[in-house]
Amino acid sequence: MAVEESSEAEELKEARRYMKIRDIIEQRGNSLSFEFFPPKTQEAETQLFDAIKRLEIFRPSFVSVTYGAGGGTRKTTRRVVEHIMLETSLTPMPHLTCIGQSEDELKAILRDYQQLGIENILALRGDPPRETAWSPADDGHCHATDLVRLARSFDGLSIGVAVYPEGHVEAPSLETDMFYTKQKIEAGADFAITQMFFDNRFFYDFMERAEKAGIRIPVIAGIMPITDIGKMKQFCQTCGSTLPSSLVRRMETAGSPGEVARIGIDFATRQCEDLWQHGVRFFHFYTLNRAEAVTEVLHNSSLEGLLGETSEEDLTSSILVT
Repeated sequence: MAVEESSEAEELKEARRYMKIRDIIEQRGNSLSFEFFPPKTQEAETQLFDAIKRLEIFRPSFVSVTYGAGGGTRKTTRRVVEHIMLETSLTPMPHLTCIGQSEDELKAILRDYQQLGIENILALRGDPPRETAWSPADDGHCHATDLVRLARSFDGLSIGVAVYPEGHVEAPSLETDMFYTKQKIEAGADFAITQMFFDNRFFYDFMERAEKAGIRIPVIAGIMPITDIGKMKQFCQTCGSTLPSSLVRRMETAGSPGEVARIGIDFATRQCEDLWQHGVRFFHFYTLNRAEAVTEVLHNSSLEGLLGETSEEDLTSSILVT
């Protein structure tokens, strides 16, 4: 009996892992996912793998692993993705950026991922290097739309793209941003994940603009529980996300780092509950390679419909561990 149960568990593990995200979303009607980034040290890698293990109990639709601009973290991203494939029941989606890389390099990466069994890619332009002047390679791709088309030429990939509720930081207007958003989606994207936002009105307004533009793919809301307001202000200055001034004041006058984290977790919990009440069923959490804040948000909020068969015992155990 134990052998049969083990075999069934392995079969279920394989069935969950080798699935396209577009199909997972269609089957479930909702989505819960987590983002991780490649670690730079052994200690950071241990922390990352621990966070992945702790968050696995929530049975997410998929998890994503970021990729440095110009391929700066290519080997580390691949190693993390391979670990997820071999050591967990999770469906991994590597990010891939096209800026600063030739078409041949991108094709080689996509072929390698397919040989590994990867069926999902998040296609991004990536950020130009800040230190030096940048220009695309002679045969390179410099827009996400180009990378989507290239990935679509590989049979069997489900492709995601990024979208920006407040508009891309380089876009001169929301109309221009939506024009290019629709272009990359029509190039072959199956779903989209938003940049982090902290005022749900930005998301609702974006969804209204997307509907008017004829965009019909699932749009997954990107949620960032804030635990360090100093770092978050730097992130937002770079990417163009707006932090509510009232939230910043509360965090900057908090008495301790623990109080800052508590304010951020409570804020993210209320944000998710409002989204859920407005019919949003797709959530992507930016974890910063830690499980604690996301676990508490999921435990405290009303997102039960996203947690599948996760038991109360599992939830309690995860909270106690973190």
